[in-house]
Amino acid sequence: MKRYELLDHTADIGIRAFGRDLQEAFGNAAYAMFDIITYNEEIKEKQSFDIQITADHIEDLLITWLDELLFKYETERFLFKEFKIKDLSDTNLNATIFGEKVDLKKHEIKVEIKNVTYHQLKVEKTADGWELQVIFDL
Repeated sequence: MKRYELLDHTADIGIRAFGRDLQEAFGNAAYAMFDIITYNEEIKEKQSFDIQITADHIEDLLITWLDELLFKYETERFLFKEFKIKDLSDTNLNATIFGEKVDLKKHEIKVEIKNVTYHQLKVEKTADGWELQVIFDL
């Protein structure tokens, strides 16, 4: 199963992330976001952080998850590559994320994502597992 695919979207960029379960799909959505920002293969798993998030429903939880990771990138200049979702329900997420600080000698910043949007947002169970769709404002 592929992790994600890019979606064409006027002036923005979208992803469709896949997973056998919801945890894997949430992790793959985060992986895709950082793969848009830089080349994931250049990110090392030097530091880890625990993240706990709550939201009113699963769609809000996905947006809040990606927003939290994007905020950490924007404010502390961390890039992330590995996402271990330990607990996930419709309203709660508990994860450990792994990555490192941006080093412009080895990390090429391809695109700066400004925002995670609700536009065309989908969290959907399929015959193969889960599919998430998110559009990022560039």
